[in-house]
Amino acid sequence: MDRRTFAMLLAGSIASRRVSSAQATRRKTVFYSSVGGDLTLYEMDIDDATLVKRNTVTVPVNIQYAWPHPSKQYLYIVSSGGGPGVASDQNFAHVFRIDPDTGALTQHGQPQNLPSRPIHTSVDMKGEYLLTAYNDPSSLTVHHINRGGTIGSEVNQPNQLDTGKYAHQIRATPDNQQVIMVTRGNNAPTDNPVNPGSIKTYGFKGGVLTNLAAIQPGDGMQFGPRHLDFHPTRPWVYVSIESQNKLYVYRREPATGLSREPIFVKETLSDPISPFQQAAGTIHLHPNGRFVYQANRASSTVDFEGKKVFAGGENSIAVFAINQSTGEPTLIQSIDGHGIQLRTFAVDPSARMMVAASIQPLPVREGGIVKTLSAGLTVFRIGNDGKLTFARKYDVDVGSKTQFWSGMVTLA
Repeated sequence: MDRRTFAMLLAGSIASRRVSSAQATRRKTVFYSSVGGDLTLYEMDIDDATLVKRNTVTVPVNIQYAWPHPSKQYLYIVSSGGGPGVASDQNFAHVFRIDPDTGALTQHGQPQNLPSRPIHTSVDMKGEYLLTAYNDPSSLTVHHINRGGTIGSEVNQPNQLDTGKYAHQIRATPDNQQVIMVTRGNNAPTDNPVNPGSIKTYGFKGGVLTNLAAIQPGDGMQFGPRHLDFHPTRPWVYVSIESQNKLYVYRREPATGLSREPIFVKETLSDPISPFQQAAGTIHLHPNGRFVYQANRASSTVDFEGKKVFAGGENSIAVFAINQSTGEPTLIQSIDGHGIQLRTFAVDPSARMMVAASIQPLPVREGGIVKTLSAGLTVFRIGNDGKLTFARKYDVDVGSKTQFWSGMVTLA
């Protein structure tokens, strides 16, 4: 091969890589949000920090959670006619095909019946299994995902699994060797009876789970973990502790899944001695691993002139900077969420935009005037320093239902 031919081939290879990189950079991300059994697609303009409502698909009962397949070709949704303390025989897992150009959803295959109310679902890292957690009774299932993306048969679990009390999240670890289920327990101020919380870790092979450890302080009382997320490059796991309004950091361990004790414990409220009933919510890592975001929630009411109005408290996003040598998070910002109960939020892959979904409207007292703070979608810009700036809020009329799940998917 002469120099000229080699130079042409090299230039072509570089150009091809640049095109491929540019195409990856331009991959479109869309936002979905559910109200009851309706799931609405929103187009995102990340530069302008705006959402445009496009279309809605409907399942028969209330959407509880959703998770995309690693290929981004399918979205798995679990739904239930039940709720906290309310049993239902209508519990389903659905799969929708995702249009790669628009994000529009089309039902794919038949829904699968589930044994009770599913509170969380996710897909393992290889896209071979659908993992589902149920809170009452606390349990889990693993289903095969067929080659075409449809939901297959349930995987028989030959081992007696420790599934704790009131499961709330189930995730495969980044190496796909383990599964972690967060069991919240019941130990908030108004819970009766009170039950211990715990983080259950399992070995994971061929869809079959084996008990590894129960990660909890003491007997798990006064410990209410809700959600966790993994650092993208380091062995650190960040866990929101709902009932105690804390952020725990654990280290991933091969034998037990997580370190027995947290390596850091942080407050999530700007005022840790808040007089109001508070709960920590969902948690997400910044794509670069330098920041972690956690929701704070409040929704208790008091009587005012014959009306139930918001008692007060923080409905906010707490922003933590992460020490890249130790994993230690430091609170750098608490920003108002402009809504009641920020149950879910999502960060786009370019980390320039966040959308948080508040689940319900509530009357709020402003001096002697009572106004209704609507449910909605709150949009924030994300700075290079990880901090959030409020951009706008879109009101959402939820009627008698709730805006229970939201999330983003980058299209294939």
